[in-house]
Amino acid sequence: MLNRIATQIRKYFPAPEVSAHCDGPCGVYDPASARIYAEAVLSMTKKILELDPKAGDHKTANTLSRYIAIKEEQAQKTKEDLLVLWTDYFKPVHLEKYPDLHDTFWKAAKLCSACKVEVSLEHATELLATVEKIHGMFWATKERDVAWVKAS
Repeated sequence: MLNRIATQIRKYFPAPEVSAHCDGPCGVYDPASARIYAEAVLSMTKKILELDPKAGDHKTANTLSRYIAIKEEQAQKTKEDLLVLWTDYFKPVHLEKYPDLHDTFWKAAKLCSACKVEVSLEHATELLATVEKIHGMFWATKERDVAWVKAS
């Protein structure tokens, strides 16, 4: 009986399927994945710079294209994770303690874009440092001292 009622309700009041992380009150946030993605951007940038594109062989071309694709993908993932923290986790009350919060996130998002479109060791290193700063801000808001641990 209940199944038929539910079916009728869905028939007369259809709702689109949605998904998100996380506009609900899950409260699960952590900058760890942004750190890992930013480290991958730096790693791929270093690997790209170590390749000799003048070699002209297919192996080098294939490796270079793979490194570039990974770098761009990881920069985009970094940006997405940071934007979730910025827009969903941090609140106006956090600006009291971190008046540069918006500027820091804006700079990080711009660095993600720069790392996607260029091969810059300077920008990749700066991105990782900015993510580290955000990591510190995030955990301080939770009154926890979580160590920054680099993968390499």
